Amino acid sequence: MRAICVAVLAAAVVWGQANPVLPVRDALKLYERGIQLMESGGFAIPELARAGAPIIENARQVVKTFNSVGVNQSDAALTYTYLTALRAYLALADAVPKPYPFPAEARKQLVELREMEERLQAHFQALLRQKEEQLRGSDRDQLARYEKANTTVGQPVQGRPRVVFLGDSITDGWRLNEYFPDRDFINRGISGQITGQMLGRMKADVLDLKPAAVLILAGTNDIARGVPLTTIRNNLTMIADLADHHKIKVILASILPVSDYHKGTNPRFEMTKVRPPSAIRSMNEWIQAFCRERGYTYLDYYSAMVDSSGMLRAELADDGLHPNAAGYRVMAPLALAAIEKTVSGAPVSRTGKRR
Repeated sequence: MRAICVAVLAAAVVWGQANPVLPVRDALKLYERGIQLMESGGFAIPELARAGAPIIENARQVVKTFNSVGVNQSDAALTYTYLTALRAYLALADAVPKPYPFPAEARKQLVELREMEERLQAHFQALLRQKEEQLRGSDRDQLARYEKANTTVGQPVQGRPRVVFLGDSITDGWRLNEYFPDRDFINRGISGQITGQMLGRMKADVLDLKPAAVLILAGTNDIARGVPLTTIRNNLTMIADLADHHKIKVILASILPVSDYHKGTNPRFEMTKVRPPSAIRSMNEWIQAFCRERGYTYLDYYSAMVDSSGMLRAELADDGLHPNAAGYRVMAPLALAAIEKTVSGAPVSRTGKRR
């Protein structure tokens, strides 16, 4: 384990010459190693074992949270919590009486913990800088992702309706050309995006491509990040308004169910913690009613993928969230039927009446 820790600590080589932000896996290795070192310190310093127990428990809770779904390397708050616990432990280790002679191995462990503190401090500061850059950055909505691809799309061909699939990772990971060969279906999904970012991409990634229709699958990441449902509804409404104004037909898909069936494989796959099924159902009820009010096509993935327990069917996703090949095989004919119904019919007004 010492070798693993040294490898992680050395990964940055010189912090000024490499990215000091640790990948999630490496950060977790350091956190777990730190807990081992803090626990072992109590054998050499009995008073430290008693006084340090609450501190070690705080560190354990950070690791537990990091192993839960939805946490990534940019969670500076958790990093700060762990760093605070580590500093408290080191301060306590300096203060409590130590046996004489002090074991050489125990001394090495404290040295390793201090090196770890320095590395995690650099990691934490880099996270803060990264977050600040994201907030101030010129590409919050990741418009650069498809900027070049959009220039090569060309004009739609008559008799071959173009449809843009707008969404997050569920769309991003869908190889549309394999499921819909010889169709002018354009994938404009970006992993991790919320509806506000998709709204920001509407002109470049949808309107400028002049599709006959846009198929929108969004909202699960908003729910996971605690975005109020009213905000999600407002964003979807504005996305639809833009499509309406540019005479692009709207297909709104239901948010997919999620499940906890695969949490035994990885604790991060316990999806209902941050994506409550009740919130998903509430949003889907609104999406369906909104489509009925506006005359849009409602694409109901949810009903075809949910099981009797209200969870995403276990065989349709390997992590309880993202469809696998079996999941996309369920979705594909539903999407195609909704598209054909939408683009082959007469234009629909906001009141739902045919023009």
